Amino acid sequence: MTRDQRVVALGAASGVVAMLVSVTAIFRFWPVDPGLSDMGARIAFTLQANVFAVLPLLISLMAVGNNRFLSEAIDPTLRKEDAATLINGRVVENTQQQYLLFLVGTLALSTRLTADQMRVIPAAVIVFVAARILFWIGYRIHPLYRAFGMAATGYLNVGIIGFTLWEILH
Repeated sequence: MTRDQRVVALGAASGVVAMLVSVTAIFRFWPVDPGLSDMGARIAFTLQANVFAVLPLLISLMAVGNNRFLSEAIDPTLRKEDAATLINGRVVENTQQQYLLFLVGTLALSTRLTADQMRVIPAAVIVFVAARILFWIGYRIHPLYRAFGMAATGYLNVGIIGFTLWEILH
């Protein structure tokens, strides 16, 4: 394994572990809302929670737009973006992809959960937002350091979608 592969593997593994520990801890301490007993209330709650989950996408879009406005990259066809703008653009693209999976996954999951289990939705949202921020920060420091946030987000989505599929099929 190369040095770069070890850096990415360590970052990814620690991201997955941090994600699992964080979701579990937040779930345990988040209060149960007995008002989430019917499906409509659970879906509404999940949609509202996803407004927080979309904030990293909104903020990264604003960062790219502001950077373009304040630089020679104002005309994107001239390809005058600096490294920060290119990275921020990649963060936007990846966050959009991850958020789409997260939105569909959490909405589908909310239809299968009890009021007590719904605590996983805010736990997942908090971890999703934190992981996206850490992905962005890591990417800006060095592209290899994006692995922590990428793995935390990616495997969070794998877990949500995988569990939902399991519930649907059984």
